[in-house]
Amino acid sequence: MTAATHSPLFPQDPHEGRTAGPGQIVDPPRDADAVLEGLDPEQREVATALHGPVCVLAGAGTGKTRAITHRIAYGVRAGILQPGSVLAVTFTNRAAGEMRGRLRQLGAGGVQARTFHSAALRQLQFFWPKVVGGEMPRLLERKVQLVAEAAARCRIRLDRNELRDVTGEIEWAKVTQTVPADYPAAVAKSLRDAPRDAAEIGQVYGMYEQLKRDRSVIDFEDVLLLTVGILQDRHDIADQIRRQYQHFVVDEYQDVSPLQQRLLELWLGDRESLCVVGDASQTIYSFTGATPDHLLNFRTRHPGATVVKLVRDYRSTPQVVHLANGLLNQARGRAAEHRLELISQRGAGPEPVYTEYADEPAEAETTARRIRDLIAAGVPAGEIAVLYRINAQSEVYEQALADVGVAYQLRGAERFFERKEVREAGAALRSAARFGGNDAVLDDVVELPSQVRAVLSTSGWTTEPPTGSGAVRDRWESLAALVRLAEDFVRAKPSATLSDLVAELDERAAAQHAPTVQGVTLASLHSAKGLEWDAVFLVGLTEGMMPITYAKTDEQVEEERRLLYVGVTRARVHLSLSWALSRSPGGRASRRPSRFLNGLRPGSAVPGSRRAGAGQGGSSERPGAGGTVGGALGGAAGARRKRRGPVLCRVCGKTLTEAGEMKLTRCEDCPSDMDEALYERLRDWRAGQAKRLGQPAYCVFTDKTLMAIAEAVPGSEGELTGIAGVGGRKLDRFGADVLAICAGEEVEGGPEDE
Repeated sequence: MTAATHSPLFPQDPHEGRTAGPGQIVDPPRDADAVLEGLDPEQREVATALHGPVCVLAGAGTGKTRAITHRIAYGVRAGILQPGSVLAVTFTNRAAGEMRGRLRQLGAGGVQARTFHSAALRQLQFFWPKVVGGEMPRLLERKVQLVAEAAARCRIRLDRNELRDVTGEIEWAKVTQTVPADYPAAVAKSLRDAPRDAAEIGQVYGMYEQLKRDRSVIDFEDVLLLTVGILQDRHDIADQIRRQYQHFVVDEYQDVSPLQQRLLELWLGDRESLCVVGDASQTIYSFTGATPDHLLNFRTRHPGATVVKLVRDYRSTPQVVHLANGLLNQARGRAAEHRLELISQRGAGPEPVYTEYADEPAEAETTARRIRDLIAAGVPAGEIAVLYRINAQSEVYEQALADVGVAYQLRGAERFFERKEVREAGAALRSAARFGGNDAVLDDVVELPSQVRAVLSTSGWTTEPPTGSGAVRDRWESLAALVRLAEDFVRAKPSATLSDLVAELDERAAAQHAPTVQGVTLASLHSAKGLEWDAVFLVGLTEGMMPITYAKTDEQVEEERRLLYVGVTRARVHLSLSWALSRSPGGRASRRPSRFLNGLRPGSAVPGSRRAGAGQGGSSERPGAGGTVGGALGGAAGARRKRRGPVLCRVCGKTLTEAGEMKLTRCEDCPSDMDEALYERLRDWRAGQAKRLGQPAYCVFTDKTLMAIAEAVPGSEGELTGIAGVGGRKLDRFGADVLAICAGEEVEGGPEDE
């Protein structure tokens, strides 16, 4: 084995070479070949593809971290890669730490695994004296205070939550390499929902940059920008880094920002020793500047790249995987064209359960009881999660779990009653209850809910929610939850006073402050990324929440679909999806289940189709009075329904795993009986349609779909819809033309008709 070398750019990790875990020493593999043991064929292909550009398209639960760490370790143990010449970058310190731990276990401890920011910071610190001289500017740990001062100098007043949102906008502008003067135009072009007037934010952004220069401080985005600037301007330094780091691995490549991509290109130079790993279907952070375009364009930038698809799902049962695949089958847009069809490697499990509730409290209470039953049946509490769209939804589940005696822990957010805005609102309500007769805010306000609204209006609550997402929206949602709680409280206790409500809030807060060590996880869908549990409850799946109401454009709605896909793929065995028709008991049942469940939940229609429940799996339940389950819409029938099996090549009989081959129902290399002339006519027609619609050609039909049509030569709508890629929507739009072309008829819309 080649001895590990350590670059001065990255001082040696003091923990390197220690035990892999508390009290656990893991012996590294005997030799290079031993590193490959236990890998499936596709993972092995990744591990042995050590030369040239490599793109790994890895679906959820397919063992991507295992594949790339074994790839690095195999290269090191085989003497092909020098440990000190490899730089693996990812997006979180947790992921980087996990990668370092795995590499140490595999005998490749000298490899650097860092976040983009950590790697750039080390390089900046090392080269600053040589490039600029003197000490590097102080790193600004939290930029909110400086943004607040910048706003004050611009005579723009921002409250605490607006400060967080404007700070987020500044971060987005910097990672997309947008200067202050260009910010308003960039916001308009990207269709972002800015939290304030774009010109005002641009002004604050400009002043913030000026204050940083005046005080010789830099922020985390500057670390990347300055490193990029040095590497662009100083070829000698760029060459030094390239001599040190000759092989790069980038995990979660679908989440890179334009700035991170630029830094990666400068690290790489004109070499192609790069391996990227990602899944466009898990792009859920575009609001921070992340974009899957770099992943989707990888083969265009690197025509000779080795592309490996990991589709064997080791995490979830076939039932969960079937639902995940069905969710993406309805997706649109460029990322959807590159979706991966997962194939579960686990034994069968229970079908996903779809449940409709009359109101939110019923949804939370029944969910809590089901969780209690799962724990009683032997599922550890730490292996159960309740996932929701926004953090403000946690309160009702915190209370419901506390009521049934189930411990819980919140991830990525404070407990509801510990949030600053909730504590401040509680103090305001307590003061109003104590001095209500002398509080002008409560003059002429009699009803309890009206009193609460009046008091909370002084804390920022309004009858209409603010536009867009961010801290301002989160604060409003928390206050709105208190208003709803007051409405529910007075409905249950009509004679209740403001003092009674305050006492109720205090009791709830006290009950939920008990420390928990091992408990059910409550988390937003965004914060659940990268995690997994035996049982997952996806709750609140109604229109307006999933997709969220401020997702306006097609692109934003598709990101919401991907967010739900991430939630589904967190489950190993048990999966529950639920929604409530009204907010509170006795309320008008005006809500509708999420459009993303259409065609998946029993009794619903496939979008663009007249058929109900096609391709369903799972059971649907409608809890009746008293929380009992009645009126099941296909529980037993759903369990007996024949599931779609593996797709086999119609020529050689091999199981197909690639989406393109599945469309053709044959291996790419197997003989084709395609009508070449028909295929060319279809391509000409597609070009005309794409030009007429102003869309890329693949939005009409992909090449693989056209090939499948030219091979099958369908003569009816039924035969046409039997081809993968021809759904109900496309049948309605293009079916008549395609069938006419297959029949040898001339149709309008080709290039000759333009």
